[in-house]
Amino acid sequence: MTGLSYGYRTPSNGSLQQLGQNVGVLQSQNSFSTRKPSKGMVSSAREKEKFIPRICRYLGKNHVGMLILFVLALMAFASSFFTVSREDASRSWEFEARLFNQTYHIPPILPNTEMPYYEVCSDMKRLSPPNVSNTLISLSSTDAVNHPCKNFAIPPPPPGDSRRIGPRPCPVCYVPVERAIASMPRLPLPSPVLHQLTYFSGKHLTKSEPDGGSDFGGYPSLKHRNESFDIKESMTVHCGFIKGCRPGNRTGFDIDEADLTELEKFHEIIVASAIFGNYDLIQQPKNISDYSRRNVPFFMFVDEETEAYMRNSTLYDGERTVGLWRIIVVHNIPYTDARRNGKVPKLLLHRLFPNVRYSIWIDGKLQLVVDPYPILERFLWRQNATFAISRHYRRFDVFVEAEANKAARKYDNASIDNQIEFYRKEGLTRYTRAKLPITSDVPEGCVIVREHTPITNLFSCLWFNEVDRFTARDQLSFSTVRDKIMAKVSWSINMFLDCERRNFVVQAYHRDLLEQRARLARARIRPPPAPIVRQNKVPVKRPRKRGKKSGSKRNRKVDVAGAGEILAF
Repeated sequence: MTGLSYGYRTPSNGSLQQLGQNVGVLQSQNSFSTRKPSKGMVSSAREKEKFIPRICRYLGKNHVGMLILFVLALMAFASSFFTVSREDASRSWEFEARLFNQTYHIPPILPNTEMPYYEVCSDMKRLSPPNVSNTLISLSSTDAVNHPCKNFAIPPPPPGDSRRIGPRPCPVCYVPVERAIASMPRLPLPSPVLHQLTYFSGKHLTKSEPDGGSDFGGYPSLKHRNESFDIKESMTVHCGFIKGCRPGNRTGFDIDEADLTELEKFHEIIVASAIFGNYDLIQQPKNISDYSRRNVPFFMFVDEETEAYMRNSTLYDGERTVGLWRIIVVHNIPYTDARRNGKVPKLLLHRLFPNVRYSIWIDGKLQLVVDPYPILERFLWRQNATFAISRHYRRFDVFVEAEANKAARKYDNASIDNQIEFYRKEGLTRYTRAKLPITSDVPEGCVIVREHTPITNLFSCLWFNEVDRFTARDQLSFSTVRDKIMAKVSWSINMFLDCERRNFVVQAYHRDLLEQRARLARARIRPPPAPIVRQNKVPVKRPRKRGKKSGSKRNRKVDVAGAGEILAF
């Protein structure tokens, strides 16, 4: 074959004619040929030449122009539709349903081969609550106005006691459990501006900045950080668990499948805590109503080190429960610092429990002594709030809190200074009364009461990102995240008194200090001395002196005087 072929390149080395025969379609128009056209082809061409003048004579001169314009418009529309469809096909997002998640891929923003390829993980689908009414009583409009705690005021603190130094609890007006249950809102409070929150996910991520966070957090850049504070109706942010869309399933902070299934169930209210690094002893809740025991689960997250200690101390038999607490063992913990590992369930409960309405977080060293329903009624429902946390009992200023952390050696001083200097350049100022109604910039973060709404979930994510990027001292980053969100939307946090927090939780000491005190107590209680066993000796008879009675008073005085002389000598 001497002619040149300009056909499309095919995977096989065969000719275009053979390829046309294989698929049943002749593609000879894609190549030039030296063969003469057949008679049928000539006659068809002559018919086409006659057909066009006939149309022109039938339509007239005016209509011919309109016809030509219509044909050209139709050809342009077909061409543009084909082009757009090809572009859409090349840019189509891949949707996939993984358990309760919906994920889709997004291409990199810049054509950089080193840039990570992100996925977007949506909130897990909310399961419908069971058809069981949890309302024990119904509140009338009169009862709502005449609230039993309407005129309650916290009394002044008691006089100082030299034997008891430090903060004390103060009285708190709680409603009965039945009334608190009836006070639960039927619908969630509206989330201002933000209605849909999704999360980044990706693999093979690398750190591109000095303060870029961790592999578990996904190394969000400063650009991502700044964009996350621009509140919109729909947002995608970094929020831990970067390696997958099902938190706890091969994402770091891994959880057994049976426990994951339990965490994904629908619950109105949960209570959660954590002990990592074998740092605390489990404190059993008190004064929990029978209704809450049946309907409010208590979850305790522990690492393998803590679980081993519990097994050796006969506190845990492997049956997943210790008293009211269900033990959730975490494998493949993301950080070497136990305090930082504890921040994962503390700040990201909404990701571990995607189908929960309300949660109460308490640190592992605390003992809950009030039923969960009155706590939620007091600090959320009565205040019409979605996030509640107590403020520090003494410090209100972040700069003062940073110096206190450095003095107590709670973290590396250089890291604390770096974080505070970063915030200062962003505009952080000292706390003054000019910030009212904001009452403090420093929380006592061992208790968090919240409703899981998009805006509170966003706050928790961004707060965790600051802890992941800087130090694990979450008191230092709290006010920065809060103020940036409050500058964009009408949303606030209920910061209640620390003495009120001490009313419903009792603070114990850490495990090492408790064990040290127990050893000292055992050392103080000494056993009584063993009785002295005297051996029976044979009495030795002394010879009596002649002419003197041994039992006379005169002889006894002489003997005593003689003994005194000997001692004096």
